[in-house]
Amino acid sequence: MAAIRKRPGRSEFQRGHRQPGGRWRLGGAAHGAQGAGILRSMTEANALVVLGHEQGSVAVGDEVEVWLFDGLV
Repeated sequence: MAAIRKRPGRSEFQRGHRQPGGRWRLGGAAHGAQGAGILRSMTEANALVVLGHEQGSVAVGDEVEVWLFDGLV
């Protein structure tokens, strides 16, 4: 996992991908561009990392809330 930079004051949802063996790729350069108009990282994602309104940046190893896509489609 790579660190995710975020300022408090709004909620954000970062794309994530759980790889075989349980290893995660989340946020930033580790999972490709995250912009709203960039669909490649969304098509590869199988989860969203939820960064709450008051939460700041997330360092490698920090716990985060994750919404898995499994079973949604």
